[in-house]
Amino acid sequence: MGLPLEGLRVIDLTQDFAGPFCTMILSDLGAEVIKIEKPGTGDETRAWGPPFVNGISYYFLSLNLGKKSVVLDLKTREGQRIIRKLVVDADIFVESSRPGQMARFSLDYQRLQRLNKALVYASISSFGQTGPYRDRLGYDLIAFAMSGIMASTGETGRPPIRMSVPVADLAAGHYASTAILAALSRRLVTGRGDYIDLSLHDSIASWLTYLASYYFATSKEPQRLGSAHPSIVPYQAFRCKDKDLVLAVGNDHQWENFCRATGLERLIADRRFSINPARVKNRKILIPVLQRMFRRRDAKEWQKTLDQAKVPATPVFSIRDVVRDPHVRNRRMIVKSKGDVPRLGSPMRFYETKPKKTIRAPQLGQHSTEILTELDYSSQEIKRLKASGALG
Repeated sequence: MGLPLEGLRVIDLTQDFAGPFCTMILSDLGAEVIKIEKPGTGDETRAWGPPFVNGISYYFLSLNLGKKSVVLDLKTREGQRIIRKLVVDADIFVESSRPGQMARFSLDYQRLQRLNKALVYASISSFGQTGPYRDRLGYDLIAFAMSGIMASTGETGRPPIRMSVPVADLAAGHYASTAILAALSRRLVTGRGDYIDLSLHDSIASWLTYLASYYFATSKEPQRLGSAHPSIVPYQAFRCKDKDLVLAVGNDHQWENFCRATGLERLIADRRFSINPARVKNRKILIPVLQRMFRRRDAKEWQKTLDQAKVPATPVFSIRDVVRDPHVRNRRMIVKSKGDVPRLGSPMRFYETKPKKTIRAPQLGQHSTEILTELDYSSQEIKRLKASGALG
């Protein structure tokens, strides 16, 4: 059995992170993704290096495996005409231009859905197609800073921090792929596609979840707690003799197991710590006691002790640790293919479907001739388009 989206075609006019991440998810699910890139430089992440692998930046490589690259100048009528011809038989169209840009190229949803009423069209932008911030420039960090989440990161008295991966981009890419799949599902009934307006800012703001509920309930800003949790204690990182270990005590039964395993039985009957609300209230008293205890042994030793006691705990993994982890390898989250550097695998598993074969990220314009030949352009027409600069 083929992958769920096998046989579907995606026209991908995205660049940077959120859009390519969305279309990579669709590719992992079996869709054919035709990535449209601008002449000369292509997706700007092609230049985000070093390092480069076979001439492709590590950044571009992480988001564009398995896609086909076609270079078109969308400022030309010929380039726009080729997109319209592709759209006739396409299923999904994803773009990440500034609001209004696609309309200037005559490639907006209103025009394209006349050619293909079943087309699912998604626009991914910084702030969406409407609202007072519609035309503002923005990247992941801007959306994250405006989400309310960044203000709660870091430790008390120290500056807020950005995450080491672009969480607003990741959120938007995931939401976009989910919305596209939902529109495809409805299309099975109605035969019609839909337009999806999705922004980085909306996506990451929706991740406030319990932080927003805390504010709604108390009218107070959540405190900066570093790795700690605002409403569960102990639930944070502790420094051991050699490295950091994360402890996640999610209920009072686990707390009792933890106390017995670590020789802190006296804390079970202590009213300041016996139940979670009391531990949250008295965290400033409890955490130093636990920190002194953890300093006495290595993280691995503590993990073994706590595993045996059925208490969730782990050393903080480096990327090297993750790559070497036997569970990660067993789950095929590190994929190797002959002649290529390893890549991250897809977390989506289908029991009756073979996983997609790893295909290299494309060189710029690698598939231009192939795709235009499929559209019945002759070799002479392709040469003419390349000479004019409309096709790369």
